[in-house]
Amino acid sequence: MGWRFPWVSSQGSDFNRDFGVAFSEAEMAGGEAVYNYGSVVPPVNELQGCSLFCKDEAGQVFHTYSTYARGVESVIGAFAFLDLAPKGRNEDGTMSWVKHHDRY
Repeated sequence: MGWRFPWVSSQGSDFNRDFGVAFSEAEMAGGEAVYNYGSVVPPVNELQGCSLFCKDEAGQVFHTYSTYARGVESVIGAFAFLDLAPKGRNEDGTMSWVKHHDRY
């Protein structure tokens, strides 16, 4: 259809922290952080989150939607395939099955 839209990254910014998906060392050590509008014991220093924004003709940016935890699964295509597999995601903890490409 010829649609084009820019993808952007939060790398190198405070965005993940501001939107409650990244946690400080103090929060990790203290065992409690705010995530998905509640208190959690963060298992890692970043958790899943997806936020959408819209910019109007005047250049104003509006935060239109955010989802966290299992709500992000619809945009992670690999999950749909894994859910069809005999052992599914074979999870043992929060996404513990995910490894960096050099750690398999």
